[in-house]
Amino acid sequence: MKLSLRGIVFSALMAAILVLFGYISIPIGFSPVPITLQTLAVMLAGGLLGPLYGFLSIALVVILTALGFPLLHGTGGLAVLLGPTGGYVMMWPISALLIGWLLARIKLKGFFGYFLAFIVFELFGSMLIYVSGVPWLAFAYKMSFSEAMIQGFYPYIIGDLVKVLFAAIIIAPVRTVFPPQRLTGHMNSSVVQADS
Repeated sequence: MKLSLRGIVFSALMAAILVLFGYISIPIGFSPVPITLQTLAVMLAGGLLGPLYGFLSIALVVILTALGFPLLHGTGGLAVLLGPTGGYVMMWPISALLIGWLLARIKLKGFFGYFLAFIVFELFGSMLIYVSGVPWLAFAYKMSFSEAMIQGFYPYIIGDLVKVLFAAIIIAPVRTVFPPQRLTGHMNSSVVQADS
């Protein structure tokens, strides 16, 4: 597997955007899960960078957070990933990977293209994250699954729809001008060999 320098730089930039979006956080009193723009960053990573670099950008944040870097809301360490929101966070890299992989197989032109992008973002940038997030919240807080749905899913549906719509509106035109394949352009000094 080859990684381009351009792709690595853009991955680092998207990782920084994810960290920045974590500081835009609105706590809701009855839930330990705040409202943030982080899932939007995950959608943008997969949509703009493609599956490989989208995955790398988000995984970088998760790994560095696990190592103790204060990247998620100014906190870090394994305690963050094992806390109530850990199930959401651990699914982020997979979400970015699947978004990038699926969008590469869709023609993002016209209304139908936007609609398909919306569906991809909704299923894999929103719903998929709840598949691991809600059960982990129930486990971490020792609550029933229905209580976890009330605290970790229902309050976020409308906000997620707005983020999904925003991502679809941005990604579809940007990918036509700057497709992720440009990140893997072969330049003499811009390719590094990665372990496969």
